[in-house]
Amino acid sequence: MTTAKSADRPIGAGSNGNQDAMGTTSPREMASEVAAGVRGAAETVASRLPEAAATTRAAVDEATRRMEAGSDEMLTAGATLSLGLAIGLLLGGANRILVALALIPAAAMGLTLLDRNSRAGRGRRAPA
Repeated sequence: MTTAKSADRPIGAGSNGNQDAMGTTSPREMASEVAAGVRGAAETVASRLPEAAATTRAAVDEATRRMEAGSDEMLTAGATLSLGLAIGLLLGGANRILVALALIPAAAMGLTLLDRNSRAGRGRRAPA
């Protein structure tokens, strides 16, 4: 519902009443309003960043624990599936960032398999 007061005000008029003769807000005032909005958004993000980092760290630790506890067959199947998904995305013309994100699990599982093989290989060697 439009009141008579808001209908009389020009479309570009500022909310704080600082207007020039034509009823528009000056660029300096607009810039300060935008800067205040950006500052508020940055403060909100900064206040939530430690919580997000802790949650991400916990998720990565859990994923690492599950990969290390999984069998070689499960890791091989998961790495193959992730690699196939990445190749399908690449051939389908998907964004490169999506292809890179699809390769992350394949790399993690492949490196876990390589680490297991290298640890098992060191344990088999006889001392010289």
